[in-house]
Amino acid sequence: MKLALQAILWILSIFFSYKIYDSINGPINFNKVKNERYAEVINKLKLIRKAQIAHKDVKGIYSNNFDSLVKFVDEGIFTLIQKRDSSYMEYDRIYRIDMLREVVVVDTLGYFPVKDSLFKDSDAYKSFAKVPVNGIDAEFEIKADIVDKNGFRVPVFEVKVDKKIILHDQNEDLLKQEKETVSVDGVNGPSIVLGSLSEVSTNGNWPTIFDAVQ
Repeated sequence: MKLALQAILWILSIFFSYKIYDSINGPINFNKVKNERYAEVINKLKLIRKAQIAHKDVKGIYSNNFDSLVKFVDEGIFTLIQKRDSSYMEYDRIYRIDMLREVVVVDTLGYFPVKDSLFKDSDAYKSFAKVPVNGIDAEFEIKADIVDKNGFRVPVFEVKVDKKIILHDQNEDLLKQEKETVSVDGVNGPSIVLGSLSEVSTNGNWPTIFDAVQ
């Protein structure tokens, strides 16, 4: 009986030691995995943002699907222009004198492929849709729209991915806490989001610390 009791106490000691170890190291390991994966996801969202801004500059609107965005990068052309002030004299029929007219002249300097400007020799843009997390086959959600802001029709877009997809293999309790994050130094809410469908913004909902990660 004494040996059996000792064995039970040893088992309980090992079990509780493991639980204490897990309660301390579990959140540490979770945050390590979270920050590594968030950095990868956010870096890809930054590339998507570059392409979307270029799309709007050339076409006046944002792309609402990745196929058209990738095609735009492959085939799109930037028009290089130069604006300069100019003036000339013109006869005014009302005042019956020559008057100085000031204008802005736009000169076309040339054309440049979007791909060469944004991505050079990289083909990373071809996998825009794929969430860069090993072990999953998931895609970002992308939407674009036109909203009314003070009487002006303004293009907007949004790209996002649920944190549950990014942290699919992590502790469920810690994941639940992470999805409820409200903090100045955290990624707030249940998803990582770039842009907005209700506000005119090309920012993401991540803290500035991730903007220093490349």
